[in-house]
Amino acid sequence: MGKKGKKEKKGRGAEKTAAKMEKKVSKRSRKEEEDLEALIAHFQTLDAKKTQIVETPCSPPSPRLNASLSAHPEKDELILFGGEYFNGQKMFLYNELYIYNIRKDTWTKVEIPSPPPRRCAHQAVVVPQGGGQLWIFGGEFASPDGEQFYHYKDLWVLHLATRTWEQVRSPGGPSGRSGHRMVAWKRQLILFGGFHESTRDYIYYNDVYAFDLDTFTWSKLSPSGTGPTPRSGCQMSVTPQGSIVIYGGYSKQRVKKDVDKGTQHSDMFLLKSEEGREGRWVWTRINPSGTKPTPRSGFSVAMAPNSQTLLFGGVCDEEEEESLEGDFLNDLYFYDATKNRWFAGQLKGPKAEKRKRRRGTKAEPEGANEQECGEASAQAPREVVREVVTEDGTVVTIKQMLTAPGPSKQPPPDEDDSPEEAGGPLVEPRPRSNAMLAVKHGRLYLFGGMFEAGERQVTLSDFYCLDLHKMDQWTVLVEADPETQEWLEETDSEDSDAAEGAEGGEEDEEDEDSSEEDQGEY
Repeated sequence: MGKKGKKEKKGRGAEKTAAKMEKKVSKRSRKEEEDLEALIAHFQTLDAKKTQIVETPCSPPSPRLNASLSAHPEKDELILFGGEYFNGQKMFLYNELYIYNIRKDTWTKVEIPSPPPRRCAHQAVVVPQGGGQLWIFGGEFASPDGEQFYHYKDLWVLHLATRTWEQVRSPGGPSGRSGHRMVAWKRQLILFGGFHESTRDYIYYNDVYAFDLDTFTWSKLSPSGTGPTPRSGCQMSVTPQGSIVIYGGYSKQRVKKDVDKGTQHSDMFLLKSEEGREGRWVWTRINPSGTKPTPRSGFSVAMAPNSQTLLFGGVCDEEEEESLEGDFLNDLYFYDATKNRWFAGQLKGPKAEKRKRRRGTKAEPEGANEQECGEASAQAPREVVREVVTEDGTVVTIKQMLTAPGPSKQPPPDEDDSPEEAGGPLVEPRPRSNAMLAVKHGRLYLFGGMFEAGERQVTLSDFYCLDLHKMDQWTVLVEADPETQEWLEETDSEDSDAAEGAEGGEEDEEDEDSSEEDQGEY
């Protein structure tokens, strides 16, 4: 009895200690969150000094990942917002807004009063209402060392016609999160999943919310059926039939103290609104045919022509208990919802030129409107025309622009694709994760992202374009040499100014902006 009583007493003591520790950790976590809130407020004070809209032609944005790239619904423009950058010692976050003019191949930095606070891993959705609107929800802010996170639950709209930001305050919306996904569905925004992380814990979500663009109100949906498990970073897209597809994503769970196990999901679900029953939704698991993507996380998604969903790159992680090895990817996959089928995107440029020459077909010079992907292609392009049968059996006529490959380093070509035989190595972006994608006029645009080289995280600022109708080869719009990128080892210096100058776009010349040399530095 004595022993048992002693054990019980000891157990109660351990519980008491654990409860105390929990209280202490919770208090510390709240303090860290308050510190981040204070930093966010400081940056908002700096932003409040800007009272006029200022548009400045600039060089392409600085390296970043987890930003958003959106196609303007009416103009030949792409809109880049936010993102993050890490230089080995310090994290930088951005709330800069850049506009890329497709026809002129030029970038403009647009400063608008009262913008959203700096963030990354948010979601941005463009809708055509009112001359075009860019809606942004959530995302995260982080401490200078990237160890503490603040997750936003705010909703903003950028009115593209008037170039004004507006914060929309509406109760009943999703909790603070990042890595979620959001799409425009009819006159609503539908949001799914994401995660919230603090120094002591994390949680992944599989909840679904709808925001009504007419009434500006949130509602939480409760679909019937078995849906996806909690996850972030999945594919979310609307099918031609009006359903919503969810594919893949990432989540992790604690397997023992301080050890987490990650899961790269590869399952697929359909979220469908029940006919005649407004507000009622149902989940269905689907198993598409075709060539499915290999399991991965950090992939990027865009809507391709013919309502197909396009998936690019990502990283396939191999996790050990104490380490994480990543195999970065630069492949393309398309999902055709009408056929419920995946197929791999194959570039055909150099081989097509070889076959055309063998047939003795004379290549013709391209017409005046060739340079839709900017002005990056310098040597005389040649146009060839041919018919091909795609994997799903469709016969398409392809007019191909064959250009000289860009000067960037390329992986060695396959033996049967040697430059002598096929007209040069294939131009393509290097493997990466967390890149930004957008499609406009049937052309895919890709900006930035990251890959790892040993202990170093390399953040990219290169910019590519691919004609999705031709599928010939990528055009390099902006080259970037990651070898020249600054990387500060943790032991190099603890000076808080060591990372100065990581701000994107143009260098600010005004003295009052010199404090914003640390733009996004915290």
